[in-house]
Amino acid sequence: MHRETGPVLLATHEGLFDMTRSPAARILDTIDLMGFTAAADNGVFYASGHPGPGSDLPNPIGLIRSVDGGKSWEPLSRQGGSDFHALTTTRSGIVGYDGTLRTSPDGKTWSDVPVDFVPAVLAGSPESSTVLATTRDGVQRSSDGGKTWALVPKAPVIQFAAFASGTEVIGVEPSGAVHCSADAGSTWARTGSIGGKVQAIAAVKRGEGKPSIWAATTEGLVVSTDGGSSFRASDGQ
Repeated sequence: MHRETGPVLLATHEGLFDMTRSPAARILDTIDLMGFTAAADNGVFYASGHPGPGSDLPNPIGLIRSVDGGKSWEPLSRQGGSDFHALTTTRSGIVGYDGTLRTSPDGKTWSDVPVDFVPAVLAGSPESSTVLATTRDGVQRSSDGGKTWALVPKAPVIQFAAFASGTEVIGVEPSGAVHCSADAGSTWARTGSIGGKVQAIAAVKRGEGKPSIWAATTEGLVVSTDGGSSFRASDGQ
């Protein structure tokens, strides 16, 4: 997503949805998206997962890139070798997890990073080199693009995380409890709760005010426009 003017996209196992349309519109349904992330440039996205019906991509698809807002994709690296279940971008490059934590400056060459945790989700912002990893023990945080990590003291055990800006982060527990951080994941405060089992989230802050949050749940798509204090069924706005 582009934080100021572009669409907010939500990646799910059922495809890629544009949440700024009313109703939310599916723009890609030929890939089971296990990992998805937006680059700093408007309309540039990276993804990983498995090919869907009618796709001629290898399985797993490795890292692929779109430069037209998700309408078409090109293979970049690790085709047939990596299914990045966790994937994000930072100012330093790309961070992914496919059983091994890996970093890449360009999506083509990769370096392995030895860690003692398994991330459910990796969250970063193209505006900084901070990366968060959600784990069963809490939030792991890196300030150097994924090269080194430390467990955040007193952080909630969240399953999903998404940067709404360079410093504001939304986190969601498996129970649906929503937390917000104003300092890139160093400290957290609970704001509300999402009903239904959450499958994916996206967040963005445009201008002043609180971030907007979108979530795909087992009960449908929901949105919050007050930083996670309340949620309603999404009409794409």
